[in-house]
Amino acid sequence: MEFLHYKYYLLVLVIIHPILSLWWKSFERMGAKSWQAFIPVYNYYIVFKFGSGKPWWSLLMFVPGIHIIMWMVANLSYIRRFGFFSVGDTLQGIFFPYLILWKIANATDETLPVLAPTNWASPVEVAKRTNSDHVTLFLILPVIGHIAAYVLSFRSKRIGKKSAIKEWGDSIIFALVAASIIRTYVFEPFQIPTGSMEKTLLVGDFLFVNKLSYGPKVPVTPFSFPLAHNTIPFINVKSYLGIETANFYRLPGFGDIQRNDVMVFNYPSGDTAVYDPRVPDGLMGHDYHGILIEEAKLLFSEKYAGERNIISTRIYDSITQEFAKNGQVSSDPAGLKSYTDYLAVKGVIDSKGAEFIRDFEKWKAKARIVLSEQKIAHTGEGIIKHYGLIYRPVDKRENYIKRCVGLPGDELEIKKSVLYVNGKVAWKAPYQNIMYYVLGTKIPGRYLEDIGLSASPEIGDYTIDDSSYVTVAYLTREKLAQLKKRSPNTKFEVSLTPQYSDDSNYKPTNTELIENLGMFPKDFYINNTVSDFTKFRIPAKGAVVKLSGKNIAWYRRIITAYEGHKLQEKKDGIYIDGKKVTSYKFAMNYYWLMGDNRYKSADSRVWGFVPEDHVVGKASIVWFSKGAEIRWDRIFKAIR
Repeated sequence: MEFLHYKYYLLVLVIIHPILSLWWKSFERMGAKSWQAFIPVYNYYIVFKFGSGKPWWSLLMFVPGIHIIMWMVANLSYIRRFGFFSVGDTLQGIFFPYLILWKIANATDETLPVLAPTNWASPVEVAKRTNSDHVTLFLILPVIGHIAAYVLSFRSKRIGKKSAIKEWGDSIIFALVAASIIRTYVFEPFQIPTGSMEKTLLVGDFLFVNKLSYGPKVPVTPFSFPLAHNTIPFINVKSYLGIETANFYRLPGFGDIQRNDVMVFNYPSGDTAVYDPRVPDGLMGHDYHGILIEEAKLLFSEKYAGERNIISTRIYDSITQEFAKNGQVSSDPAGLKSYTDYLAVKGVIDSKGAEFIRDFEKWKAKARIVLSEQKIAHTGEGIIKHYGLIYRPVDKRENYIKRCVGLPGDELEIKKSVLYVNGKVAWKAPYQNIMYYVLGTKIPGRYLEDIGLSASPEIGDYTIDDSSYVTVAYLTREKLAQLKKRSPNTKFEVSLTPQYSDDSNYKPTNTELIENLGMFPKDFYINNTVSDFTKFRIPAKGAVVKLSGKNIAWYRRIITAYEGHKLQEKKDGIYIDGKKVTSYKFAMNYYWLMGDNRYKSADSRVWGFVPEDHVVGKASIVWFSKGAEIRWDRIFKAIR
């Protein structure tokens, strides 16, 4: 439950905490003036100077994402100067210091004297704080911190030197603070997880994301575990708490987002995710809304389960017979069965499409129950059990990387796999990958190897497409030219899925209407495909758009999910926050992002616009790359 906004936290930090801590009474005991306890920032300067001897740490108290750590450090170091060293005292000082702070404020120098900083040459003083130092080190870096202290530390026997536990505790907390500041506000490492940017970026590339390019975002959820994104590694639990929030705010940067920048951003469709701690980052499929639609289709087909099973058997038999005619055997029987099951579900949807369209919201509601309460989802791998649905705030949604091909206010269109921006053919990345059907003479494997292509299904440069059983190739302009030169009798035809909506007289079938749910804006009556996309304009901050039943689908998520309004579509018109409207003014800038591997990229064509508060930074350099082996030629390679 998000109940404490960051600005209110600052109010607590600067005004309420000093009052609750009774600093005006205890300040006099450490040689300061009581009135100094009420001066914001300077009061923390005094606390850090007295407690740890590092007064400049007071500045870190006001850095979102770091502030809560420094608040704990301030309280703990302060109470230790008054002799509170036990394990219980340490835990109170870190999590709830007020009982001890009240004791300090109401004591006298006789009953609770101020202690000098720890004399590390005194075995008695060192022993007094040893257990609490162990607790502190454990909370900073469980287990590993102690291993580092005992195994990796070459401790000097010089009298007066800090103990290994104290030294490592101080060093680790300083390193965590410094690393957290750099990761949050300067640059962040990022690994390419999928092939959506091939061949510009490769799976196994490790990048630096420059957050200063556009200006770093102030964390929306500052109360987070340091150096973790949304899940703590190994134990697979959330790395953040929603008890403290902040509005979107971007600090000044060195420039603005430019068209064709390679950008890292928080996944817009990741506000809700299927949560499964057994897989990386606790996610099973990123596009929850797409999963929901497919689950609704499956539930609908279960209503006609007998018909679905008959269709599935017929499809499976026909495909296996086709293999047998050619003397082949399916290399993946389980995959083939899964594929035929998919076609069977599609067969039911095709035959009963009008009913599904009419009751779509009902079937989506049932699908939500299955996903959230029954906690199961159906995939190509079968029925998967998971831990339910999880909401992620903006800054904790998955990090994605694509190329920004459209800026606020741009008009975009895709025709026959060619992108047009403001009426002109868009710039094409040198390594942009396009899917081709390979017709005519089969290309020998040695030709592929000679120019660095692979025929393996894992890499998929040149392979048999699972859904159509035809030879397809994913090629850059350079590779296409090389293959044409080596094999002139082979024809390469760009894979196209034309829009039926180009023909104003064409009446789409129910099946075609339902297939429209696969592409943004996921509406039955807007016909977009992977290769052809209706002309549209990217929303810009302050721009006003007229709303109607025909175009509202493009803006539903903007109005509701991104800009936080309540949207109702009624027979007599469109209502926002309970008021009937005919237009809408955008509160943010939006962007359109696409992968360079155009036919193997889930991008804006699937989930739509990227809001400005989702932008993380600019991908700047590949600092390491590893596939089957280290790719030395890509190390420290700048990203175009």
